[in-house]
Amino acid sequence: MALLSVFTPFLAVVLCLVIGFMLVKSRETETSSTSPSKTKGGTKGGKRPWVDQDLQDDTDTTAKDGDDDDGDWGDSTEEESLAHVPYSPLRYPEETMLQRSEEFYTLMNQRRSVRFISPEPVPREIIDNVIRTAGTAPSGAHTEPWTFVVVSDPDMKHQIRLIVEEEEEMNYRQRMGEKWVQDLARLRTNWIKEYLDVAPYLILIFKQTYGILPNGKKKTHYYNEISVSISCGILLAALQNVGLVTVTSTPLNCGPKLRPLLKRPANEKLLMLLPVGYPASDATVPDLKRKHLDDIMLHM
Repeated sequence: MALLSVFTPFLAVVLCLVIGFMLVKSRETETSSTSPSKTKGGTKGGKRPWVDQDLQDDTDTTAKDGDDDDGDWGDSTEEESLAHVPYSPLRYPEETMLQRSEEFYTLMNQRRSVRFISPEPVPREIIDNVIRTAGTAPSGAHTEPWTFVVVSDPDMKHQIRLIVEEEEEMNYRQRMGEKWVQDLARLRTNWIKEYLDVAPYLILIFKQTYGILPNGKKKTHYYNEISVSISCGILLAALQNVGLVTVTSTPLNCGPKLRPLLKRPANEKLLMLLPVGYPASDATVPDLKRKHLDDIMLHM
């Protein structure tokens, strides 16, 4: 009995070690069964590489109903190398370059977010051209992962407004923090978006989280959100260039409702909404000042 009492602490320690070892092995087994195993052209059983996750629309992103997320990818098939062609853009004298840079800055410095938009019609060809210009943006592996949905139908615009205002009111009242709401108060913004009915055009920009190949398989879209964001910047510049105004709107939590309304597939996620038109005759904007060049640029 005395011998047993001496060995009892030792046996308890051994038992704890055995139990601990079993728990560690069990966790390793679970991890290996759930974590992706690397394969050529991507990962198996997990998310595809370089496909960023959307923060506004977490609906299913499979190409077809019932698709397995780790299957139906066609990236492993290498395309033939693209031919390269000569590139000789027009080169300006330095004096002309300086003049053009100053003129373009002056033009873009007049750009403002305008929430008072005129209902005056805008020729459709102009909208086509500014979107064509936005489509010249660079994109990861030249996947061009953007879709621009142009809405001019009054009923459709109103349906979009109802969805946006419903979600925006909830954002202001519940989702957005108190500081966020206070920061917006000085700009006199709220969840009422009258311009969504008034503007002759609404441009909704969707990012394609992946592409669909002709054979139905999925194609990875590298840096899709960055690529589409660059195209949105070019679109804003193109609108400014023709004298139209807009306000950059990122309608939080509206994507899941707007995507099916506009009949967009599951691989497209709403990134930005732009009401577009001429400024109203009585339009006003906040008296904001931009940072000085020294505050945004560093020479090394």
